[in-house]
Amino acid sequence: MLGLDRLRALCAVADHGSIAAAARALHVTSSGVSQQLAKLEREVGVPLLIHAGRGVQLTPAGRLLATRGHEVMSLLVRAEAEVASLDDEVSGELRISAIVSAGRVVIPEVVAQLRALHPNLLVHFATDDTDDMLPALLRREVDLAVVDSWMTMPLVLPEEVQRTHIHREPADVALPADHPLAGAHAVDLAAVADLPWSTWRKNESFHTWLVQTLHSRGVAPRFQYEVPEFAAQLEFVARGLAAALVPRLARVWVPDGVAVVPVHPVLERDIFAVRRRDNDRPSVRAGVDALARVFRTVS
Repeated sequence: MLGLDRLRALCAVADHGSIAAAARALHVTSSGVSQQLAKLEREVGVPLLIHAGRGVQLTPAGRLLATRGHEVMSLLVRAEAEVASLDDEVSGELRISAIVSAGRVVIPEVVAQLRALHPNLLVHFATDDTDDMLPALLRREVDLAVVDSWMTMPLVLPEEVQRTHIHREPADVALPADHPLAGAHAVDLAAVADLPWSTWRKNESFHTWLVQTLHSRGVAPRFQYEVPEFAAQLEFVARGLAAALVPRLARVWVPDGVAVVPVHPVLERDIFAVRRRDNDRPSVRAGVDALARVFRTVS
């Protein structure tokens, strides 16, 4: 019989790409992971890892066993969730991750409501980028993630993930207050193509979406200010240096010198609560319900 801890160690190496990263994810030492893998190799009688430079790679046998190990872990999690669902009490831990704008505006109220309704539930929270949350969800590092999907760049979810739609909102263009279109009822993005843009860092999902969206509207953007925070981007706009596209949920405060104008045609994003299909614990269901309830109050 293969040991679950040893299978878990192999799966972690497959997920994270190295023994050191697997050890960090499992909260153990690298030597501890190495020992588990050595025992697993003795149990199956074939090599599971080969050294490649400073790292390791899984052998064909290692990849096969890691695939089966993930299936075993998923079955165990499902069994635990089914047993837990027999009890209506919401308790234990709930690990939530969310996009920054939701983390600022919505999640504090969600956590407050969960604490009030379920005193025995401990909620952990961290903000992250959608591109990073989904792998973390698949690795079971979080239980529930709040992600966004833009109409011009729809989010593709893995089969193992189930989504619940909880919000839809537009993005507006932020212009310097003295721009000729600052008082318009709506703005075609092609009409502000002369302005440089402030954006998130390259390779982050919002930056990729912005590039794709502007190109689809006939704009060849000039990105001069990469700032991973909408409030800071608006400061560049306030000083007449740039334009910015800002979702309404992220527009907590608009500084003087900024005019916020709706975009035509409208740009919208959907926000989803996502979880693994095999994780239907009462705590996860309570988290989804709280997110949907709080998002309904967001204008």
